Amino acid sequence: MDRTNKHLTANSRVLTFVESRRQITTAKMAAESELNSILIRRQELNDALDEGKEIKLKYRMVNVYTEFHEFSRKQIKQYEGTFKKFNINRSGYLDLTDLKRMMETLGAPQTHLGLKAMIAEVDEDGDGRLSFREFLLVYRKAQAGELSADSGLGQLAKLTEVDVDQVGVNGAKEFFEAKIEELSKKSKFEDEIRMEQEERKREEEGRAVRRQQFLEKASVFKC
Repeated sequence: MDRTNKHLTANSRVLTFVESRRQITTAKMAAESELNSILIRRQELNDALDEGKEIKLKYRMVNVYTEFHEFSRKQIKQYEGTFKKFNINRSGYLDLTDLKRMMETLGAPQTHLGLKAMIAEVDEDGDGRLSFREFLLVYRKAQAGELSADSGLGQLAKLTEVDVDQVGVNGAKEFFEAKIEELSKKSKFEDEIRMEQEERKREEEGRAVRRQQFLEKASVFKC
């Protein structure tokens, strides 16, 4: 009986060892396969660059609710609503034109270089536009205190932020739309004032030109 138990124990140990070896081998093969895929992809990119071909980027699908765990689902839904509102062509990305329109609507217009700098700060894949995931990085940086208040991204985060836990998703949407309307009215009022100032300046310049012309003609008659 003891001999049988010893035999079974020995067999069990052999099986355990074999299974462990099999698992290690499988894991090693998987790692080698993943590394091989990376190296092949890198070689494809290098070959394409050498031949002057357009490179098609491949992306890993991400779950923003899992990755951005510091935000509640309500907050992410609010950010998504903001993102979609300005993604006019429904491409799933905010390009330079979309961002320009957004900042103008929010009452914080940026220069062309300023807009490019805003995109570059969170454009992790370097394609010159913002995916929704990259858009969420703006709010992550803002929450971490990594954005200065007067920077483009700092203003974007501040002007589109709202406490969803207090007002709810629908309330956040209404709050955001009301803020845009308010800023649009303010912008329109400022535009009217600016137009009046420019008109007054043109009139003053016109009067100065006419006065100079009059003086020149008067000097001719004196001669």
